[in-house]
Amino acid sequence: MSDEIFGSPRLAAIYDALDPDRSDLDAYVGIAGELNARSVLDVGCGTGTLAIVLAARGIDVVGVDPAVASLDVARAKPGADRVRWIHGTAETLPPLSADLAVMTANVAQVFLADDELDGTLGGVRRALAPGGRLVFEVRDPARRAWLGWNREDTATSAFVDGVGRVDAWCDLLAVEGEWVSFRWTHVFASDGDVVTSDSTLRFRSREAVEARLVASGFVVEEVREAPDRPGREMVFIASMPNESAG
Repeated sequence: MSDEIFGSPRLAAIYDALDPDRSDLDAYVGIAGELNARSVLDVGCGTGTLAIVLAARGIDVVGVDPAVASLDVARAKPGADRVRWIHGTAETLPPLSADLAVMTANVAQVFLADDELDGTLGGVRRALAPGGRLVFEVRDPARRAWLGWNREDTATSAFVDGVGRVDAWCDLLAVEGEWVSFRWTHVFASDGDVVTSDSTLRFRSREAVEARLVASGFVVEEVREAPDRPGREMVFIASMPNESAG
């Protein structure tokens, strides 16, 4: 089940307006070019920002997401007809043989149990061509990003066409080992409606992520820093063995 922030039609419709700076996706566009990827699977594609950018560059893109509301927003965007949108998860994908799979932002951290992450990695592996790559990011737990998840540091406001002004902020709810829970609150000025969305992310260490990748049959090629957030994010580049290489 998707969190309300992605699964609620009212919240999905304002998601992009409240987070307009997606320069974090530039690194993925660059990596797709670096790897000469001609086909890309965007796991947890959300409202489709990256998928549409890649498709505009002539790349064959499949976007998969479990949140219907987010996919509805994605499908309504200019250029969305160049992308194949799938409602579901990596585990339910049809055969694809993609050159590259990506999980941007917090996608890789929503899998709270190891078997959930393993299932997703297994689905991605089946969707990749031999020699294909998986690229994704996770927050470095040592930086304790959640310390800034409070109303003072996260408050934002936007005027959304057809909706009006929306105010939003994040509150930290709990930190229990690697699991961090938080709540986004959204206030719609047009009718005073208050809509909240609770989420939990798992902050795995680099070693734990690498172990899950290896257990799922991937080879870890490199771990980079996110160029726009040095020291805060770990970007994993892993490959599926090229079976034809003998």
